[in-house]
Amino acid sequence: MAWVSVAVSLGFAGLAVLAWCAFKVWLGVRRFGRELERTRRRLEPEHSALRDELARLDEARTSQPRVRAYDRPDRAPAEED
Repeated sequence: MAWVSVAVSLGFAGLAVLAWCAFKVWLGVRRFGRELERTRRRLEPEHSALRDELARLDEARTSQPRVRAYDRPDRAPAEED
């Protein structure tokens, strides 16, 4: 019966090791989440400025008439013989 006690003890020891590893992973994930949140807060002003600039450029692009390549005098189509 001694081998049963040894097997159960080793099983509990294995579970304790797995629990410790899971705890370490949980701490790492929590730390990583904080890092992502801090980075997001730090980049938010730049992201907002870039979004505003893209909106301004898109508005300027849509307000101008579209010029086709063959309408431009410096890009006249090649004449065929």
